[in-house]
Amino acid sequence: MSPRYRFNRLEIAGSLGDIGTLLPMAIAMILINGLSPTGMFFSIGIFFIISGLYYGITVPVQPMKVIGAYAIATAMTSSQIMASAALMGIFLLIIGGTNAITPIGKYTPKAVVRGVQLSTGTLLMAQGVKFMLGTSKFQMIRQAAEPYLALQYLGPLPISVLIGVVGGALTLLLLENKRFPAGLVVVVGGTLLGLILGTHAGFDQLKPGLYFPDILPFGFPAQADFTFALFALVLPQLPMTIGNAVIANADLSHEYFGDDSKKVTYRALTISMALANFMSFLVGGMPLCHGAGGLAAHYRFGARTAGSNLVIGSVFLLMALFLGVHALAIVYLVPMGVLGVLLVFAGSQLALTVIDMKERKDLFVALLMLGITLASNLAVGFMVGLAVAYALKSDKLNV
Repeated sequence: MSPRYRFNRLEIAGSLGDIGTLLPMAIAMILINGLSPTGMFFSIGIFFIISGLYYGITVPVQPMKVIGAYAIATAMTSSQIMASAALMGIFLLIIGGTNAITPIGKYTPKAVVRGVQLSTGTLLMAQGVKFMLGTSKFQMIRQAAEPYLALQYLGPLPISVLIGVVGGALTLLLLENKRFPAGLVVVVGGTLLGLILGTHAGFDQLKPGLYFPDILPFGFPAQADFTFALFALVLPQLPMTIGNAVIANADLSHEYFGDDSKKVTYRALTISMALANFMSFLVGGMPLCHGAGGLAAHYRFGARTAGSNLVIGSVFLLMALFLGVHALAIVYLVPMGVLGVLLVFAGSQLALTVIDMKERKDLFVALLMLGITLASNLAVGFMVGLAVAYALKSDKLNV
């Protein structure tokens, strides 16, 4: 058995591997939807730490992307998002507590799992490229490729492109380097650039102290909020959560960690996500989940033990407790181009899991799911993939 905890440079680098997914959505939901910065970072930090302590290996923490993306795009109210967190918690607790998730996972074909991983990985890579080009939704809303850098262009090129190219080159050179881990070098280098060229937004308001999240900071959601959240956010999110955050995540965890991942079961994952969403509901954070993309990111950049969870969880928790709403000033230092680099390499690691697919029918299912995901969303891709995978078990059908 591997040690449960290490606290070396690789674990620190690996702990940073998934901030490209976490930070942009967290910032956007704070600025656009009015979520609580203190509650946001507190819930993320606690979820990371408790997950690491319980599972004993590297465990990802991610935003629920369907909910987050739609909430940001339509500027939903904080009460509607809190309602979605509570409902997700209830649904996950039911399918986990009754163990209904186990037969769902057991009878999900491997081709569908690989399709979820390929689709999620491709989406992460595409989002990473958008961050580098300055064309993501968040950058478009802020009307800047690097909203928190004083320098926006270097000649005709957005500065985010240059940061992305340099960061990508450094990552390729250092990806297997244990002395100078790629994730650590890229994030620290980007943060130093933010210190030198940044607008230092919020620095004048930094007031270190002791801050605790408020309980139900937006009050208890109204019945209309719950009804709206159920149909607009929760029902579209559930298939993606089951496919990616439970089934694909457990599959990847067992592939990476073998016997050390024995606690990573379908039931345990659904229950831990349910509890995390109840916590987010109480403190005004965003809906949270585990996710295969996050696991691939942490692993690719060096995380091999639960030490990575304790490192990144402590960072978020300390920012919440000692900086409160002012923690955003620190987050703003990391350039969008750097987050893009992390997403591209994390996505490629996840998408490459399809290399063990040898059967033509299985590859067709995975590619069909990718096409449907790009045209629609992963929830639809997952459901269609399930139907097609079972249909192709018939010898009468060929591709």
